[in-house]
Amino acid sequence: MCKKLFLMCVLLSAFSVQLLHAQCSICTKTASQLGDGPASALNSAILYLAFAPFAVAGYIGYRWWKNEKALNQN
Repeated sequence: MCKKLFLMCVLLSAFSVQLLHAQCSICTKTASQLGDGPASALNSAILYLAFAPFAVAGYIGYRWWKNEKALNQN
């Protein structure tokens, strides 16, 4: 059950990335001056750059969870 819930959350967050507006106030001001096309590209680039740290943290968390689970079974 827990694996299904985790997988559902991961898939939901992966498919909702395009719906997010990952811009700080400075980026929003800059994007409003650029126009719609470049502003959309800037938003996508911000989300792309934010993916790597979340992926690393997720991998570390997954390995930690798996090791804790193995230790609790023994």
